[in-house]
Order: sequence, then C-alpha cells, then structure tokens
Amino acid sequence: MHILVTNDDGVQAPGLLALAQEMRSLGQVTVCAPDRNWSASGHVKTLDRPLRVREVLLADGSSAFSCDGAPSDCVAMPLMGLVEQKIDLVVAGINPNANIGHDVTYSGTVTAAMEAVITGDVPGFAVSLDAPEYHTGPLDYSTAARVARQVIEKVMRLGMPDGVLLNINVPYLPFEGLTGFMLTRQGLRVYKDVLERRLDPRGRPYYWIGGEAPTGVLENGTDFGALKAGYVSITPLQLDLTAREAMVSMQTWDWTTNTPA
Repeated sequence: MHILVTNDDGVQAPGLLALAQEMRSLGQVTVCAPDRNWSASGHVKTLDRPLRVREVLLADGSSAFSCDGAPSDCVAMPLMGLVEQKIDLVVAGINPNANIGHDVTYSGTVTAAMEAVITGDVPGFAVSLDAPEYHTGPLDYSTAARVARQVIEKVMRLGMPDGVLLNINVPYLPFEGLTGFMLTRQGLRVYKDVLERRLDPRGRPYYWIGGEAPTGVLENGTDFGALKAGYVSITPLQLDLTAREAMVSMQTWDWTTNTPA
C-alpha cells in the first residue's frame, strides 16, 4: 500500500513527522507538504503561477517533497504524476488543533483530504489533535498517530464508500485514557472573532481578525460533543453540499416571475 502524507502546517511540522512514522507500519509512505504554514487556508488550487517542488529531509532523516503551493496542490500533484507509483490513500495531519463543525471549510488539513477524493478518487483522511488552546511547548502526537493507524486499518479492511473522506479528531489524552471511538456528525462551531483596527507608525490603519478561541454547541453525536466526552470523533464527509431539504420547498417556487406562485 502506497500512502501519501501531507498537512497544512508545513513540511517540518512535528505532527506530520509523527503521522508519517506511524503510516510506515502500513506501507510505503511518500510525504509531500507545503514549505510554509497554510492553516485556515481552505480549499486552494494554484493555477496562476508555476509550482516548485524540492526534496528535503525530515527530522528523522527521511526524505520528503516540499512544495511552494497549498495543501491541495501537495495532494493533486502526486496524484497527477509527481510520483510514479500509484497512491492508494491520502492522510493529512496531524493538525495541532481540532477541525470540527464549520472548521472543515477553512481547514487546509480537511481540504487536502477532500482533494484526494476529487483528483484521485482515493480514500482521504484528515487527522487533528484537540490540543489545548495556546499550549506552550512540544505536543504529544503519539495518541493521534496511533488512532489514525487504527482507523485506516479498519477502513482498508472494510472499505470506504465512494466520494467520502473521514475527518478524525482526537482528544489530547493518552491512548489508554480515551473513552472510545465514535462515529459522529458534523457539529456546530461557535466563533468569537473580532475585527481589530490598529494604526501603523505612519498613521495608516491595518486590521487583525482576533477574538477568543472558538467553542461549540454541546450535542450528543456530534464531533464537538464526542471530543468533550473523551471520544475519538470520526466524521464521514461528502463533497455534495446540496441542501436537499431546501430544494423540496424551493421546487414550488415560480422562478419565471417575481410574483408569488
């Protein structure tokens, strides 16, 4: 099995190294990741300039491809021929913070897994660690890496539905301290962003998007609820964003006029 490992935090991020090392127990691993941090970049594909790729060494001495493109580029390029051997699955992470609720639309980690489904029609996995906000010092990625291997082994044995990727979020706990594994639905993230206006030394305004760390709505069966209860959250995501319930009511509308139907 040939596994492509990527992330949105940069090729030298410790979470990527922990994931790549764990994936080597499952098969051949190719690492292709951005040369810088692309957190909260969303789904980006670079079409307006050339992309450059160079080979670098990770902290354990293994080789990796470093790309000046976005996380999605780092998936699309290997799937389209940057590496000769066919890629069987794509794993993105390990992100140092959870990607839950609406985060999935911002997350370079999750959208890299989406690109696996779009470009290569291969299974995609996004792995994130629910580390404490504003944590200082090194993070322990060992539990999340072990969880990723266990989930992927299960999926490879039983199969992944077409057009689906898995968004995996792991509590910041020792493996033995996990409550368990839970299949979840996407929950509701609550953002507390604030636009801060400041002045530069020449008196010209500039802006930061700041505010408090996001929270979520605590509901059973959701990604946010599972994490709070100590469970690994496994959320199947699909690329079809059609609001089918809305379609039912909107099909009664007369779109040819501005008067009520």
